[in-house]
Amino acid sequence: MEQISVDEIDLKLLDSLQTDASLSNQTLAERVHISPPTCLRRVKRLRDAGLVERKIAVLSTDKLAAITGHGLTALVEITLDRQGTDQQEAFEARVVQDDAVQQCYRVSPGPDFMLVVHVADMPRYLALAQRLFTSDANVRNVKAFFSTKRAKFEPKVLLAQ
Repeated sequence: MEQISVDEIDLKLLDSLQTDASLSNQTLAERVHISPPTCLRRVKRLRDAGLVERKIAVLSTDKLAAITGHGLTALVEITLDRQGTDQQEAFEARVVQDDAVQQCYRVSPGPDFMLVVHVADMPRYLALAQRLFTSDANVRNVKAFFSTKRAKFEPKVLLAQ
């Protein structure tokens, strides 16, 4: 992927999009003080460059709880027995394919990976742990922390402005 130069207007566009990706082109252009055709061209360039990975809707877990139940969110520390590049990539490739894994980070120091997982209940967490951690002979240690309350969830990148 080629390098893209980004100016202050591009940063304002990206910031507005990550706050509300449903804005019309007209509204977005007004917010950053550019013409709608320029806005459309710039946003397309930013998407084509991969700076916008995807557009999603963030659902209200509290409001959906009456329909689906609250579920169980866990932050899971994983330490591998062997930390070579091949072993890390193999573990990462397996966990990112699982729909219950919402986030996966390689971290240092301490554990090798931190995962954020969301499942319906404890039996489903145990099935996930068996599937992803216990069945892998290279997983040395698993430490799970279960969320009792989500105080903040803001999937934004801080942009210098």
